[in-house]
Amino acid sequence: MRSDAAGIDIGSQEIAAAVPPQSDPDPVRTFPTFTADLHALADWLEKCGVRTVAMESTSVYWIPLFQILEQRGFEVFLVNAHHIKNVSGRPTDVGDCQWIQQLHSVGLLRTSFRPPQEICAVRSIVRQRQTLTELASQSIEHMQKALDQMNLHLHHVISDITGETGLRILNAILAGERDARKLAKLRSRRIRSSEETVRKALEGDYREEHLFTLRQSLERYRFVTQQIADCELEIARRTQELEGLAPEGATAPPPPDKKLAGRKGTSAAVQENQRQEYFRLFGVDLTQIDGIGMGALQTLATEVGPDLSRFRSAAAFTSWAGLSPKQEISGGKLLRSKTPKNKNRVAYALRMSAQSLQFSRSALGDEFRRLRARLGMPKAVTAMARRLGCIIYCLITRRTAFDPGMLLKQQQKHEQRRRKRLAREAAEMGFDLVPRAA
Repeated sequence: MRSDAAGIDIGSQEIAAAVPPQSDPDPVRTFPTFTADLHALADWLEKCGVRTVAMESTSVYWIPLFQILEQRGFEVFLVNAHHIKNVSGRPTDVGDCQWIQQLHSVGLLRTSFRPPQEICAVRSIVRQRQTLTELASQSIEHMQKALDQMNLHLHHVISDITGETGLRILNAILAGERDARKLAKLRSRRIRSSEETVRKALEGDYREEHLFTLRQSLERYRFVTQQIADCELEIARRTQELEGLAPEGATAPPPPDKKLAGRKGTSAAVQENQRQEYFRLFGVDLTQIDGIGMGALQTLATEVGPDLSRFRSAAAFTSWAGLSPKQEISGGKLLRSKTPKNKNRVAYALRMSAQSLQFSRSALGDEFRRLRARLGMPKAVTAMARRLGCIIYCLITRRTAFDPGMLLKQQQKHEQRRRKRLAREAAEMGFDLVPRAA
């Protein structure tokens, strides 16, 4: 029981707050969402002797009040709205804040995970870069649509119209060049399509309205690309300012045996610098794990941070990521077990890493293929993503390097069980298994 607990219902234009009835003659008040009113709300909570506050994570409206209360020294519980659904007879904001205060006062609410402020700052920029990347992809699609409407098949004969050859040809077209032979001579030697094929692809109907669309799409693509580059520089600067977990004086990890998996267009030197930076942050070289690349490490560093000790176990970490099945049990019987749908970016990165193990010849690759044969592709990807999440959690919290030998031992045990099963089935059918001669 906590007599110093308050509950807050968040809205876009109004906030309702409830304190214990004995703290104030008017225990429920509403405040506008202006900054001065948020400070007035914090002053009122301090006057009422409140030390801990619970609020719903409603869109992004909770962020300003959360930061103000956290700076004032309150213990703020950011609660999932699904965990405190409205009960019948409480359809108003006032009733909601009273219900939140009642649940929080008896200790029935659990706070959501929120990384430190410096991690949140980098996370905002990374998410901004992701939004800009999507805008760049839309601009490319608009350029391809304009080319299709003019019956220009440039994007069908070269792999990337935003590459060296594609941009040179597009610039020449927008500059007024219409001769297909002259445009085809701008082709790079690395293009697989012949010059004659490119010439035929550039014969079309150059309509002014479609050229106008092509010009605007190309200008928007270049502008967004420059903004993405600015985000990359800011992310690199802020990442270097983060405190790492590697011990002082620790040498850099040896180069991995496998090829580094990074984003398209990233050089090997840049990827190596990123690997060194993530080794400094996490204290271990996570690229030694098959399937884990630079993209997954950046998502983990910016969404969670290098310190995973706030999760009590690997199961809690994977459950937060939405990779563990939610089991509903009643009367001792399992009613249903299904992985909840969510948009957790760490889960998405781990799923992409797990899917890359499909053709890997490592022990993790063999385990993924066994899961795929038994569960099917979608469930196998989720199960393998959870497996990777558990490995990452153990390596970071224990400060130990990845040891493939442990996985090889598990693989050998699986092969022994398989041999015993085959021998038992053969004996039941009246056959003897004989090893093949070397």
